[in-house]
Formats: sequence, structure tokens, C-alpha cells
Amino acid sequence: MYRTATLENGVRVVTHTVPGLRSCTIGALLDVGPRDEPAELAGIAHLTEHLMFEGTSNRDGLSIARLIDTLGGQVGGFITRDYTCYAATVLDEYAPYVLDLFGDLLLNSTFPEECVAAQRGAIGRELATFADQPDRLVNDRLKSLVWPDHPLGRPVAGRAETVSRLTREDVIYFTHRTYMPDRIIVAATGGVEHDDFVAQVRDGFWRLIGEAGPRQIPRPRYNSGVELIRQPVQQAYFALAIPAPVYASPDRYGWHLLTTILGGGISSRLFREVRETRGLAFHIAAEYQAYSDAGLLVIEGATAPEDLTEVVSLAWSALCELANGTNPVTAEELWRAKMQLRGQHLLGGQDASTLFSRLVTQELYFGHAIATDVLQREIEAVDVAALGALAEPLMDAVRSPALVVVAPETPNLTADRLHELLAPTSRPFLVKLADPTP
Repeated sequence: MYRTATLENGVRVVTHTVPGLRSCTIGALLDVGPRDEPAELAGIAHLTEHLMFEGTSNRDGLSIARLIDTLGGQVGGFITRDYTCYAATVLDEYAPYVLDLFGDLLLNSTFPEECVAAQRGAIGRELATFADQPDRLVNDRLKSLVWPDHPLGRPVAGRAETVSRLTREDVIYFTHRTYMPDRIIVAATGGVEHDDFVAQVRDGFWRLIGEAGPRQIPRPRYNSGVELIRQPVQQAYFALAIPAPVYASPDRYGWHLLTTILGGGISSRLFREVRETRGLAFHIAAEYQAYSDAGLLVIEGATAPEDLTEVVSLAWSALCELANGTNPVTAEELWRAKMQLRGQHLLGGQDASTLFSRLVTQELYFGHAIATDVLQREIEAVDVAALGALAEPLMDAVRSPALVVVAPETPNLTADRLHELLAPTSRPFLVKLADPTP
């Protein structure tokens, strides 16, 4: 059962009670992330998330660590391109302790100077590690390629040259400007009682005051292109994308289903053709990556360098065939995709932490929770005709492809050759050979 409340200071409170469940997941989602960073402070949101458990005016870092261990659960934070989240999964009887801790962290964190220096170093090493992970690198560089002049195109962790210059004063400035009540959703799922939880949130968060207000950031402008990054890797990695709707689009279920049919499982078109029939790749998949103001349909995979052009060509052909109707979705494919999404959603509903993630993101993007039966009806309502209605926007999208490849030196593998694979259906776009610096 979903229930909501809004505190006097603007903090939103959302609960989903699951009777009989002894565990609960409690946390705070903040509508704060990389898009709130000035370019010169890129990485500050991620650094702040790293520092949030390092000490407050009431608890030092060791006291926080001991409390977390004593609760016997899982406590931590993470950040995405759209938001920052701090959450804990504990026994229901420990909920008041978690809320007290999170209230203290958001109100009274001191960001000790020595911790700022230590976490700057840790993030610098994290960024270097990402550069050595080609599957991660192609995805980060894909975002930079399609949104080059927008915060959405920056790596979530920032860039080494800006992170190394961040200071404690920068963190304090950032949190005082963005960690405001109107940007905070406090939620709980599992063994919680709504009215008691709201009262506990009020006790822990009432002293938060201020208002961040609306962002003054233009919508990201999509750019197509091809980027080839040379690295001494064994496999060639690629990420191929087209523009797709935003997270809250009315067409989102259709795009989720199309993506599932294309590359969302071991019976998907790409998996069967590229891996099972031709044996060209161990990993190939498609994903609908949606944000508050932009979206992508991404096909990613890895293969032997000499097979890369064939795999990219197969992936591109499969996408174009969906768009131009030469290989339309069948009723059986659609039924299987619906059953797959239904099963994934219902299984996720058995876990308090998955329920929490679903609850807070729905509250963020839609302003309300979407009941399971409503979501199931929306998915079931998508028929073959409804998918056919997406042909025009899909056909327009395939005219603007973006492709990033990380590969070793390979005969006949050039940025121009990759461009030729996509050129027959696309508009003119940027082609470049790039260095691997993230």
C-alpha cells in the first residue's frame, strides 16, 4: 500500500508497507546530481556522496561506521546522472535509528578536510580504473559524444583535472545550494507503518530549511557521430545508440518492449543472431536508458576486433529493420516480452530494496507511485499496432546514430569504416579518432 505526505518544510515522505515483512529499506533520494554542477566543479556531487558518512557535528566517522555495523544491515549511497540516494536495509525495529542517522548526515555533516583529501585521491584512482574498463569507457564516452555541451554528457564521477582541485569549501557551497528540502524524498518500504514513519521523519528532518528552486539548465541537444578509441585490449567493445524518449514519456512502455525484443534477453533477436547463430560475441544486449530530459536506446557488446564491423553491422541492421518495418514485431515476440517484463516487475516486488528504488524513482519522475496492477495494465495495453505507431519516431531516430568503439589497432578498422556502416540511413555526423582519456 502506497501512502505519501509532505512536511511543512517541503520534504516529501513516501511509504509502501508490506505486511509481515521484518526487513525495511529506508532512505533519502535527492533530486541532486551532476547536472547541478558548474563545469569547473565537475565531480562535486559524486565527491559529496563519498563524504556523506565521514562525520557530523554529533558523530565522527568511526561512530557512524560502528552504528552501521551494529544495525546488521546494508547502508550506503550512490549517484546517477539524475539523482543522489542514501539508503539502508535493516530490521524494521531499527528504522528510527536509520532515520536519526540520515537526518544527522543531511543536516550536520562536517566534511573533514583530511577526508576530502582522502576521497579526492580515491576518486582519482576510481577514474583511472574506469579508463582501464573498456565496457565502462564506451558508455561514458557515448554520453559525452551525444551530449557534449551538457552536464548529462559528463562522467558521473567527474574528470581527473576537476576532481583534483575540489575543496572542502566547494562541497559546503554545493550542499548548501542543492541539499534543500524541496529536493528531498524520504521513503520506506517493507515493515513500516506510515503515520509512525512520517512522525519520525518530521523529528529527524524538521530543521532542514531553504529552497533550491528550479534548475536553469537547457534541455540536452543530441549529437550523432562515431568515435574510435585505440587501446591495447583483447576484445573490441562498442556502444551504439539512437535518441529515445525521456523517462516519463507516454511511449515508455512501448520502447521498453521494443528494447526487450531487440536485445533484452537470451531469446532476443540480437542474442540469437549474433551469439547463438553466428558465435560472434559472448555479450550483446540492448537497453533503454532514460533520464528526466533525454533518453537513449543503446546496443552494447564485445567481440574479437576482426569481427567488430560485422557485429556492429548486424546490430544496426536489426535496429533499422524494426524501424522500417522489414522485420516487424510478431505477436509471439510481443507476448514473450510482456511476460518477461511482468515477471521481472513482480519478482522485484518481493524485495524491500528493489521496492524502495522503484518507489523513490517513480516519485521523482512522475510525482506519484505507480501501483503494480496499473503498471501491468499499461504494459498489457501495448499491442502490435501500438508498436507500429512508434515506427515514425523510431525511423527518425535511426537517422541519428552514435557509435563509440574501444579497440586495439586492427587492419581495416577505422573511424571512417565505422561511419560507412551507419551512413546509408543516417544524416551527416562527426567522425573522430580519440584518445582514451576519460
